[in-house]
Amino acid sequence: MPELPEVELARSTIERAALGRIIRHVDDTDDWVCRPHAPGQIRDALLGRRLRAAHRRGKTMWCDTDGDGPQLGLHLGMSGRIIVRTADGQVQHGGDPVRGADGTDASVASPQWYRFTLTFDDGGSMRLFDKRRLGRVRLDPDLDALGPDAAEIGVADFRTRVGRGTAPLKARLLDQSVLAGVGNLLVDETLWQARLDPHRAAGDLGEAELTALHRTLRAAIRSALAHGGVHTGEVIRHRKRGERCPRCGADMATGQVGGRTTWWCTREQAAS
Repeated sequence: MPELPEVELARSTIERAALGRIIRHVDDTDDWVCRPHAPGQIRDALLGRRLRAAHRRGKTMWCDTDGDGPQLGLHLGMSGRIIVRTADGQVQHGGDPVRGADGTDASVASPQWYRFTLTFDDGGSMRLFDKRRLGRVRLDPDLDALGPDAAEIGVADFRTRVGRGTAPLKARLLDQSVLAGVGNLLVDETLWQARLDPHRAAGDLGEAELTALHRTLRAAIRSALAHGGVHTGEVIRHRKRGERCPRCGADMATGQVGGRTTWWCTREQAAS
């Protein structure tokens, strides 16, 4: 499930391999992924233009286009990937390749799951690969509902935004209007690293705890970026029944917090 680190890897792939190439064809015929645009509307807006810069806030990406062109918004949804093919045929992924049962790269071998494609005049392409069809492509995306990016927010703003209210701490961190980019796995990893109970009311945390939580979140994001995604977190592989905390050996517990499946250490993250 793409979270901030996966989306940043996709953004950096676009920045590295797709910018400055003239768009000669656009396949925007998937009217669910490209809603509310009608087929052909995105194509007509982008033909002949170049992507000039790739940006991200939280889980939302967008690309500037040259001239007076619109911004191209991209959201990976639950399972989307960005795949860029260079002029010489090399394939670059925003994250690990999707492997089929035979070990081959399914994102290259399964064109039925290409939901949106830019074809460049050099013969290369940029595609949104999405088996579950939950990604989104739109022109001039509205970012007003998003809070500041979780990888960039300063500690003072973090304390003000996160450390208030009676909502469980996990639910507060998952609220994209409070903080953009934190998803279910990243928040479980962060709260485990910080030894904080996900059920605890966000407003009960003191200034020192919020400062430490900010530091821990930033470190978890950096680690996920360095190792290829949130699935590489230290506690993530222990989020299943019968597992024990990899740090202290206590049982891992599970339940619903803020409507999301949550795992925590029964000893180090117990309610105080």
